[in-house]
Amino acid sequence: MLLTVSDRQLAWGLGLAGLLPFIGSSVAAWLASSIWQVSAIYAFSYYSAVILSFLGGVHWGSALQVPRADNTRRLLLAMVPSLIAWPALLFNTVTGLWVLLAGFLLMGGYDLSREGREGFPTWYLTLRSVLTVIVAVCHLAVLWRLMA
Repeated sequence: MLLTVSDRQLAWGLGLAGLLPFIGSSVAAWLASSIWQVSAIYAFSYYSAVILSFLGGVHWGSALQVPRADNTRRLLLAMVPSLIAWPALLFNTVTGLWVLLAGFLLMGGYDLSREGREGFPTWYLTLRSVLTVIVAVCHLAVLWRLMA
């Protein structure tokens, strides 16, 4: 079943809205008072872990919806983001953010691979690319703040 134009617009709108916590907390990490900077950095880390886990769910759902000869690999790979995100929260903040950033970049690369993009429309892959770049920039901004 193909999505309508309004569904695609909604998906884009929701995807872009999902950037607000990343952008807001990365800006707060630089501009808020000291106590709020700490909270913003923790909020950023936790939200990052949740969203990285969500990306695995996208592939889990795809494996269940799109018939393929062998979905085993995609189902296994769908678990990887959660297995990266959860331990990242157990590391010190800087290490955890580097791990989360690596997870987003790995998932972005997988999404653009032949296997990863199978079953997804081109507009979705464009959306994922835009979101991944902005999320990566936000991670780098928070990491820069922590190392400043």
